[in-house]
Amino acid sequence: MSDSDAFCEVFPRTYLAFHRRDGRRSELTNASRAVLTHLAGSGPITVGEAARHLDRAQSVVSDIVTQLEGHGLLEREPDPDDRRRTLVWLTEAGMNRLRDDADVLDRTLVARAMEQLDDTTRRGLIDGLNALIAAARREDHR
Repeated sequence: MSDSDAFCEVFPRTYLAFHRRDGRRSELTNASRAVLTHLAGSGPITVGEAARHLDRAQSVVSDIVTQLEGHGLLEREPDPDDRRRTLVWLTEAGMNRLRDDADVLDRTLVARAMEQLDDTTRRGLIDGLNALIAAARREDHR
Protein backbone atom coordinates (compact mmCIF):
# COMPACT_ATOMS: atom_id res chain seq x y z
CA MET A 1 0.00 0.00 0.00
CA SER A 2 1.37 3.42 -0.92
CA ASP A 3 1.67 6.21 1.65
CA SER A 4 -1.09 8.13 -0.13
CA ASP A 5 -3.36 5.07 0.02
CA ALA A 6 -2.55 4.60 3.72
CA PHE A 7 -3.42 8.24 4.43
CA CYS A 8 -6.68 7.96 2.50
CA GLU A 9 -7.55 4.83 4.52
CA VAL A 10 -6.85 6.42 7.90
CA PHE A 11 -8.34 9.87 7.25
CA PRO A 12 -12.04 8.83 7.29
CA ARG A 13 -11.45 6.85 10.51
CA THR A 14 -9.80 9.93 12.01
CA TYR A 15 -12.75 12.11 11.05
CA LEU A 16 -15.24 9.59 12.46
CA ALA A 17 -13.29 9.38 15.73
CA PHE A 18 -13.18 13.14 16.26
CA HIS A 19 -16.07 14.80 14.39
CA ARG A 20 -18.48 16.96 16.35
CA ARG A 21 -21.62 15.25 17.51
CA ASP A 22 -23.08 18.08 19.58
CA GLY A 23 -25.17 19.78 16.91
CA ARG A 24 -23.91 23.23 17.94
CA ARG A 25 -23.13 24.09 14.36
CA SER A 26 -26.83 24.56 13.70
CA GLU A 27 -27.32 27.05 16.57
CA LEU A 28 -26.45 30.03 14.39
CA THR A 29 -28.76 30.90 11.56
CA ASN A 30 -27.13 31.50 8.19
CA ALA A 31 -27.93 35.21 8.50
CA SER A 32 -26.36 35.45 11.96
CA ARG A 33 -23.32 33.49 10.80
CA ALA A 34 -22.97 35.86 7.81
CA VAL A 35 -23.03 38.94 10.07
CA LEU A 36 -20.50 37.49 12.51
CA THR A 37 -18.22 36.28 9.72
CA HIS A 38 -18.30 39.63 7.96
CA LEU A 39 -17.51 41.50 11.18
CA ALA A 40 -14.64 39.14 11.95
CA GLY A 41 -13.08 40.02 8.61
CA SER A 42 -13.94 43.69 8.40
CA GLY A 43 -13.51 44.95 11.94
CA PRO A 44 -16.01 47.30 13.57
CA ILE A 45 -18.54 48.76 11.08
CA THR A 46 -21.96 50.37 11.16
CA VAL A 47 -25.16 48.39 10.67
CA GLY A 48 -25.66 50.24 7.37
CA GLU A 49 -22.21 49.20 6.11
CA ALA A 50 -22.92 45.60 7.07
CA ALA A 51 -26.30 45.74 5.32
CA ARG A 52 -24.72 47.05 2.12
CA HIS A 53 -22.05 44.35 2.16
CA LEU A 54 -24.57 41.58 2.87
CA ASP A 55 -27.04 43.03 0.34
CA ARG A 56 -29.82 42.99 2.95
CA ALA A 57 -32.18 45.70 4.16
CA GLN A 58 -30.72 47.76 6.98
CA SER A 59 -33.74 46.95 9.16
CA VAL A 60 -33.11 43.21 8.70
CA VAL A 61 -29.43 43.51 9.62
CA SER A 62 -30.34 45.75 12.55
CA ASP A 63 -32.70 43.05 13.86
CA ILE A 64 -29.98 40.41 13.50
CA VAL A 65 -27.46 42.65 15.26
CA THR A 66 -29.94 43.30 18.10
CA GLN A 67 -30.52 39.56 18.51
CA LEU A 68 -26.77 38.80 18.51
CA GLU A 69 -26.17 41.66 20.92
CA GLY A 70 -28.81 40.20 23.24
CA HIS A 71 -26.88 36.91 23.24
CA GLY A 72 -23.68 38.75 24.13
CA LEU A 73 -22.05 38.02 20.76
CA LEU A 74 -21.90 41.62 19.52
CA GLU A 75 -21.68 45.03 21.10
CA ARG A 76 -22.33 48.53 19.88
CA GLU A 77 -19.79 51.25 20.53
CA PRO A 78 -19.48 54.89 19.52
CA ASP A 79 -17.19 55.52 16.55
CA PRO A 80 -14.11 57.21 18.06
CA ASP A 81 -13.74 59.30 14.88
CA ASP A 82 -17.39 60.38 14.68
CA ARG A 83 -19.52 60.17 17.83
CA ARG A 84 -22.69 60.38 15.73
CA ARG A 85 -21.97 56.92 14.30
CA THR A 86 -22.35 53.64 16.18
CA LEU A 87 -20.12 50.74 15.30
CA VAL A 88 -20.90 47.08 15.81
CA TRP A 89 -18.17 44.68 16.86
CA LEU A 90 -17.74 41.09 18.01
CA THR A 91 -17.37 40.40 21.70
CA GLU A 92 -14.95 37.73 22.84
CA ALA A 93 -17.97 35.42 23.16
CA GLY A 94 -18.87 36.24 19.55
CA MET A 95 -15.38 35.41 18.33
CA ASN A 96 -15.45 32.14 20.26
CA ARG A 97 -18.92 31.24 18.94
CA LEU A 98 -17.80 31.87 15.37
CA ARG A 99 -14.70 29.72 15.88
CA ASP A 100 -16.73 26.96 17.53
CA ASP A 101 -19.32 27.13 14.76
CA ALA A 102 -16.62 26.59 12.16
CA ASP A 103 -15.08 23.59 13.95
CA VAL A 104 -15.72 20.25 12.30
CA LEU A 105 -13.79 18.34 14.96
CA ASP A 106 -14.61 18.08 18.65
CA ARG A 107 -11.75 19.92 20.35
CA THR A 108 -12.32 18.03 23.62
CA LEU A 109 -12.05 14.61 21.95
CA VAL A 110 -8.90 15.69 20.11
CA ALA A 111 -7.37 17.12 23.32
CA ARG A 112 -8.04 13.89 25.25
CA ALA A 113 -6.39 11.80 22.55
CA MET A 114 -3.46 14.22 22.20
CA GLU A 115 -2.81 13.99 25.95
CA GLN A 116 -2.08 10.29 25.47
CA LEU A 117 0.69 11.02 22.95
CA ASP A 118 4.23 12.04 23.77
CA ASP A 119 5.47 15.51 22.76
CA THR A 120 7.46 14.22 19.77
CA THR A 121 4.50 12.30 18.35
CA ARG A 122 2.12 15.26 18.85
CA ARG A 123 4.53 17.67 17.18
CA GLY A 124 5.20 15.19 14.35
CA LEU A 125 1.47 14.77 13.72
CA ILE A 126 0.88 18.52 13.52
CA ASP A 127 4.03 19.20 11.51
CA GLY A 128 3.22 16.35 9.13
CA LEU A 129 -0.30 17.59 8.43
CA ASN A 130 0.97 21.14 7.90
CA ALA A 131 3.63 19.83 5.49
CA LEU A 132 0.99 17.85 3.57
CA ILE A 133 -1.21 20.96 3.25
CA ALA A 134 1.78 23.04 2.10
CA ALA A 135 2.65 20.39 -0.51
CA ALA A 136 -0.94 20.46 -1.81
CA ARG A 137 -0.76 24.26 -2.10
CA ARG A 138 2.51 24.08 -4.02
CA GLU A 139 0.95 21.52 -6.35
CA ASP A 140 -2.06 23.80 -6.91
CA HIS A 141 0.23 26.62 -8.04
CA ARG A 142 2.01 24.64 -10.72
